[in-house]
Amino acid sequence: MMASKIKRAVNVHSTNVTSDNPSRYEMLSWVNNTLKAQFAKIEELCTGAAYCQFMDMMFPNSMPIKRIKFRTNQEHEHLHNFKILQAGFKKVSVDKVVPIDKLIKGRFQDNFEFLQWFRKFFDANYDGRAYDPVAARNGVTMGFGASHFGPKGQKSSPKSTPRCQTPERSSTTFDPVEANTEIKEEFSLLSQQLENGPEEIKDMERERDFYFKKLRDIEVLFRRHRVDATARPIYEKVLKIIYADNPTSLTPN
Repeated sequence: MMASKIKRAVNVHSTNVTSDNPSRYEMLSWVNNTLKAQFAKIEELCTGAAYCQFMDMMFPNSMPIKRIKFRTNQEHEHLHNFKILQAGFKKVSVDKVVPIDKLIKGRFQDNFEFLQWFRKFFDANYDGRAYDPVAARNGVTMGFGASHFGPKGQKSSPKSTPRCQTPERSSTTFDPVEANTEIKEEFSLLSQQLENGPEEIKDMERERDFYFKKLRDIEVLFRRHRVDATARPIYEKVLKIIYADNPTSLTPN
């Protein structure tokens, strides 16, 4: 059966912030309610997972949903998610440049501005089709909002919660039900990572081969052309870099 065609996106453009823009609390509430997530603050959107799932919601088959890291506080995994998002944008012809390097740092302003744009993009593209976000991500909890409250509902200190990292839990009370839920979530996350492992290895191998070919082409180019005495030192340094088998040997002289 032929795969269904992915529709093209309606592009929207950012505008200056006005009084019509929702507050940070309204925006965060929209994300949590729409995706059944538990983000406690805008900075946690630096994981990129929410945007990837929004894309899956708007444009079916645009996202490799099983490869998304839904619950993570590792910067390299945030980068992984945003690369998936960027690839999804390309599939549906979105002309927005994703400021990945800024977003994964977890700063409020960068993430809030991108969320403001994304809300406008979502409103312009979502057709209202039925979508179960929890089932789509295989029941994995997204966001760490629930961790901000202890068993008695007392809010923890904001200072103990680093941006875009898992908040620390109180060690004074042990809740077996909560602990069991955490174990299930962790098991689900690890199972997902294990399932995605072979595909990620293939991606790394393709990237390795790509750069190896570049180095090989440079070597061939150098050897085909005669090098005069002036360019000889540069020629020898380039060959040294190409044939280096130890990272320390790449240190500039």
